[in-house]
Amino acid sequence: MSDQNVLTSQKVDFPRWYQDVLNKAQLSENGPVRGTMVIRPYAYAIWERMQAEVDVRIKATGAENAYFPLFIPMSYINREAEHVEGFSPELAVVTHAGGNELAEPLAVRPTSETVIGEYMSKWIQSYRDLPLLLNQWANVVRWELRPRAFLRTTEFLWQEGHTAHATEEDARDYAVCILHDVYRDFMQTVLSIPVIVGRKTRRERFAGAINSMTCEAVMGDGKALQMGTSHELGQNFSNVFDISFVDVAGEKQFAWTDSWGVSTRMIGGLIMAHGDDNGLRLPPAVAPVQVVIVLVKSDLTALSWASEFAARIAEAGVRVKLDDRVETPFGRRVVDWELKGVPVRVEVGPRDLDAGTVTIVRRDTREKASISSESAQAHVMDLLREVQTDMFVAASDALKSRVVDVPGLNEVAEAAQESIARVAWTSVGEEGENVLAARSLSVRCLQRPDGSTPESDDEPDLIAYVARAY
Repeated sequence: MSDQNVLTSQKVDFPRWYQDVLNKAQLSENGPVRGTMVIRPYAYAIWERMQAEVDVRIKATGAENAYFPLFIPMSYINREAEHVEGFSPELAVVTHAGGNELAEPLAVRPTSETVIGEYMSKWIQSYRDLPLLLNQWANVVRWELRPRAFLRTTEFLWQEGHTAHATEEDARDYAVCILHDVYRDFMQTVLSIPVIVGRKTRRERFAGAINSMTCEAVMGDGKALQMGTSHELGQNFSNVFDISFVDVAGEKQFAWTDSWGVSTRMIGGLIMAHGDDNGLRLPPAVAPVQVVIVLVKSDLTALSWASEFAARIAEAGVRVKLDDRVETPFGRRVVDWELKGVPVRVEVGPRDLDAGTVTIVRRDTREKASISSESAQAHVMDLLREVQTDMFVAASDALKSRVVDVPGLNEVAEAAQESIARVAWTSVGEEGENVLAARSLSVRCLQRPDGSTPESDDEPDLIAYVARAY
């Protein structure tokens, strides 16, 4: 293996390993402006798979896609006090355009509650207009002080949903639906990443929300990553932007609104949750290439079989790539495909074919098997389903091993260095959060003892999950 393909070991330096994977698997590069990134085609293909899977789930809840402007008048941002205070340090503001100073500065979209709220107020008149369920796929800008590709960048891609409801109960139910039926289901069934689902504390809540709920995943180094959030905004934005409606009795009421989103941060989570010292390990459901067929050396019979096999499994719905670059050493090509995390590799050589077999390798475990060439298609189809399931099981086992129960706040700091500490919320509280913050730890979320999501921080017997986080 050439030096350019060697990755830093995760155990030696996890951040360096992460950066190595980004570079050597050709996922991203730094943009020309600090904190921005260029998403290379392979990573963007992963994002497209994520988009497609999330989008179909969002639409199943009744939401429709729309698009709103990138530039937002500062007067909109300033209307909701808690919102502007939360985002002020991250705002990028345009003051000049067309060679002139603008009469009003424009914020480059950090999130769209304010501008969408303005238009909701125009579109909603009656209870018959509710619920109004909107989503947009867009880019946003938040001026990050400590950028890291995919995890925290000045500009990133995401979807942001914004909905208005007639009642608080309807808004709460919809926010929970997004959290569970869209985000958790996608992360676990498509990304094969188990998540801890719970309620954010007041300290960690989205600016302007009355409740924030989260999907938290554990990465290979034991740190937590917030993978997606769903927020109840109450009537805070409705009152400010006059998102109101006339109810059945003819009385004016203010709507209850939600917002929710996931971003390209999920690509970073995918890398760090599943990756190993050989590079990416992609679940088949999200892999741009699910099966790569590697021709061992130049041979017309082997090339003919490989081409025909690729066509057959492509017709069966498999995303397949035929690697017939025999001028490049076989070992080098194998390393490249392992770096890219292709779930299944089929190695086709003339000697094996003469014996009626091909070699099939699964990327998650790196297990090899010599399989009859006649049964190779059935084996590959079964293996794709098996890898998808097994990766989730392995990640679930890893999560369980990382969660450590501790008796109180004094024991949290030590346990949370490389694990997720689980402790009674009453042992932490808001004062304890300040102590944890001084040690670069935070309460990732709160759960009830049965694992369900509480409706209040003040419910009895709540469990706090504490960790270092990205």
